[in-house]
Amino acid sequence: MPYDEKLAERVRVILKGHRGILEKKMFGGLAFLMRGNMLCGVVKEDLMVRVGPDAYKKAIARPYAREMDFTGRPLKGMVYIGPAGLRTCKQLESWLARGLQFVKTLPAK
Repeated sequence: MPYDEKLAERVRVILKGHRGILEKKMFGGLAFLMRGNMLCGVVKEDLMVRVGPDAYKKAIARPYAREMDFTGRPLKGMVYIGPAGLRTCKQLESWLARGLQFVKTLPAK
């Protein structure tokens, strides 16, 4: 299983009302971009969210969140959230809201 299809569908439903969202297969999973900027993704059973460097420490301190170390080095500003932190719609919406808040501050690519 390259990525959790059910989680990807849940993300799609939440992001449906936002303009400029594109899906792209990346990292062996599925990435969601907003105006050309990485917003979030589904990698195996985890959600990856771009929270930005200022919100990184606070995000990583939350339950079930950990540093994104896809390349073997932590990527500041991006976190993985494990399945236990995504069980409810409210949990998933909260993480996606953090990503949207940051990505909306970036210029379109």
